[in-house]
Amino acid sequence: MIVRPKLQALRGNDTPQRQAQAKLHAVYQGWRKAGPGQVLEAELARFGKGAELEDLPLLSGIFDPADDTTLSVATDLVSLILRQLKTEPLSQSPLRFSTDAAHASIVLARRADAALVLQAFDGASLARRPEPVSLAFPPTQTLERVISGRARATSVSVMAQRPDGAELVFTEAMVRAGQVLRRLGYQSAQILHDVTGVLVVLKLQRRLPDHGVTREYRLSDGALVHQAAGCQRDSRLELAAALLGKMGRRDAAPLLAAMAEERGSQSLRWQALRECLGLDAATGFEALCRVACRTDDPLAVPAGGLRAQLLETYPQLAGVNPCPA
Repeated sequence: MIVRPKLQALRGNDTPQRQAQAKLHAVYQGWRKAGPGQVLEAELARFGKGAELEDLPLLSGIFDPADDTTLSVATDLVSLILRQLKTEPLSQSPLRFSTDAAHASIVLARRADAALVLQAFDGASLARRPEPVSLAFPPTQTLERVISGRARATSVSVMAQRPDGAELVFTEAMVRAGQVLRRLGYQSAQILHDVTGVLVVLKLQRRLPDHGVTREYRLSDGALVHQAAGCQRDSRLELAAALLGKMGRRDAAPLLAAMAEERGSQSLRWQALRECLGLDAATGFEALCRVACRTDDPLAVPAGGLRAQLLETYPQLAGVNPCPA
């Protein structure tokens, strides 16, 4: 193995590398804390908290296909870092990135529940991959501006929910430079085909709090193959509820009942309700009845169905108070 002298010297003294990294970090922080970078991050934070894109001049300009000037605010950051890396090759990019044989992503900025990401898709590598058998539909809102390249895309839309999955509809379209694509993740997903060369896309995405479950459907028949909480907090709480159930912690039943009756993630509430029923049937059934009686609760219908099933299987539950008919 050949080790260049400059790298060999770092084994005894890493000061040059640390100095190079400090210079790059200073350049990056300068972009973030002054001028367009500061404005971009402020608008991204507002977007992540629910602001409409039309109320954010810089972000709306970036995703206006007729505005190339504003787009440079995002791409200039990449150019700035590349120039610094050329000058200081021992430094590392401060931007989070991921890559594989077919796809690369660089997170330009992330605030609250929103992120601005630059992505590149290599057509030759994508062509060697097998066609996906399922797709995930996360609780997100996504805008994509195609910067360069072209591809054929299959849009997969959820037309109706079923107890065991969803009715999926497939449409074909061409994706070209200059287009701005919009979609709600829980309603629509996209598969890329026939990418010519490299497709470069700037993506703006935020998590939607009112659609907190990610569902994965099999493409052949729309069957639900996986479901997960849409945010890390809900995932942790679901795991905690499941653990309490596995440990047989009956003393946790009142807490789980309270979680089931809170407003929030339907997946988390349903998990808490199931574990509560398993730990303490009376406490869990009382919570189930209360949820079933809420006319404005999205869990009312499935809770009512489960209550009917339990009463049919275990008639003695009819004596649990309260248990409205």
